[in-house]
Amino acid sequence: MPGTRGRTTSGTAERQAVALTARRLGPRDVLHVGSAGLRSRPVRVVLSALGIAIGIATMIAVVGISASSQAQLLQRLDALGTNMLVAKPGEGMFSGQQVKLPKDAVGMVGRIEGVEDAGATGELRHTVRRSQMIPEEETGGIAVKAATPGLLDVLRGTTGSGTWLNAANGRYPSVVLGHVAAERLGIDRPGRQVWIDDRYFTVVGILDPLPLAPEIERSALVGWDSAQRILGFDGHPTSVYERSTDASVRQVQRLLAPTIDPQNPQNVAVSDPSEVLKAKAATEGAFSTLLLGLGGIALLVGGVGVANTMIISVLERRHEIGLRRSLGATRGQIRIQFVTESLILSGLGGVAGVALGAAATAVYASTGGLPWVVPPWAAGAGFVATLAIGSVAGLYPAIRAARQPPTLALAAA
Repeated sequence: MPGTRGRTTSGTAERQAVALTARRLGPRDVLHVGSAGLRSRPVRVVLSALGIAIGIATMIAVVGISASSQAQLLQRLDALGTNMLVAKPGEGMFSGQQVKLPKDAVGMVGRIEGVEDAGATGELRHTVRRSQMIPEEETGGIAVKAATPGLLDVLRGTTGSGTWLNAANGRYPSVVLGHVAAERLGIDRPGRQVWIDDRYFTVVGILDPLPLAPEIERSALVGWDSAQRILGFDGHPTSVYERSTDASVRQVQRLLAPTIDPQNPQNVAVSDPSEVLKAKAATEGAFSTLLLGLGGIALLVGGVGVANTMIISVLERRHEIGLRRSLGATRGQIRIQFVTESLILSGLGGVAGVALGAAATAVYASTGGLPWVVPPWAAGAGFVATLAIGSVAGLYPAIRAARQPPTLALAAA
């Protein structure tokens, strides 16, 4: 019957339309078709991924080395403490000349609430030389200072060899050298003698490095009593060091000058030696900006290499593209295939780059005695950057592949 024939024809058309509807690709299918082209060209994949890897490795290494150096500085700050303050004489308001701190400044500072230890040094107008045969002008930049017995505790310092000044040896012509002073004088162990003020002093100790007190590292320290008795020291300290509890540092900083000189507190200059290390830790990554820029350029070059690889891949695989289009693959599926291929290629380079950058940081840290630190955000940001570059690099080749008509693609083969 005519009506029946019409319904049959319509049903057949509907079934054909349903049969020609493209099936959606699942995640597993997308990975399979996206990696097919990479598996067939392993050498090209390695070379293309290498450009991405170099860029990411450079960026990770720069950030990691900077973070490792910063971590070392922070560790040193934790060990040395940020609760030490130094008071020195300032200039008189009207005279413009340097004033003197009271002789009992150390005792006055020790009575401030929150202060745990206090010590002092006093400048001496003398030079120290290896022997009397060396001209007096050749000082080597070494200062001679009087030191109180409690100074080393305030500085949290240690003697690398020998002993520190105490009530016994501090009364006699004995001297403790900072480690820089010892190197410049050529003294490597206690028991040697140095020439100070026309007489020999016996070296009783050599200090370890003191990052918070570099002036002590370049000094020859004699006992407070012997400095007054032998070297004519007037007893006025020129630097007062104090160590307080962490909670009272700011309060002590406000009270230090008024306590030392109640009538003229403006004549006392108070400083925080740890601020130097804090500033250095804060600016540790300042010089890495240029290297980060170079790493970014290398990453962009790697992205261009990925794009070039993908374009060549499209040209070489026109037969494959035409065959897939003839079998019902949509343009969107072709685009997904090549974008996925680009993402896999960039992802491989990103993973390799993060590993290489972390390894380079580890080597640098181990050789320099630094803690190994690679910030997680740097590794994550680097990998995300490679995926972003992979997406951009593969977008044009994917669009170009999807626009090829099946007949032309098959004919080109």
